[in-house]
Amino acid sequence: MVTKFSYFRAMRSSRKTYGKIAIAVLACLLVGILSSFATQSSVDTWYVGLNKPAFNPPNWVFAPVWSALYVLMGISAGLVWARGFYHKWVKTALYLFGFQLLYNATWSIVFFGLRRPLAAFIILIVLFVLILLTIRQFRVVNRTAANLLIPYLLWVMFAGILNFEIVRLN
Repeated sequence: MVTKFSYFRAMRSSRKTYGKIAIAVLACLLVGILSSFATQSSVDTWYVGLNKPAFNPPNWVFAPVWSALYVLMGISAGLVWARGFYHKWVKTALYLFGFQLLYNATWSIVFFGLRRPLAAFIILIVLFVLILLTIRQFRVVNRTAANLLIPYLLWVMFAGILNFEIVRLN
């Protein structure tokens, strides 16, 4: 039997969860926006002149894909955060998430800002490992949160292959 008290407690809990998800989504999107400044500095100049593989998507594809991935990442992190930051598994998961997010931003700065594709490729390898570790740790806290990171992992794998080919062709 559901009491009024349990109903209101569940509603309050849901609002807190949605609030944490919203904050996490905004934080991820902010990282994406800040990273895009480095990207914009070279995408229409230096990047255009690079030899790219045949499977390189058109430039317009990247912004919507990354936006969707940042939203999924934020939802994922918010679901984990909602479990309570006081718990050591949640802290570990969110610290890993923060590290991978930092590497995510660093890639754009190194690839586009510094125009160093080989160094960026090495960053992508580290990023891939950090995402795997984050997924593993998120799975301990919330399986749905872990699964929401799988498209991100797959896109970073694709980005790694693309980055490698750009290094090889140039």
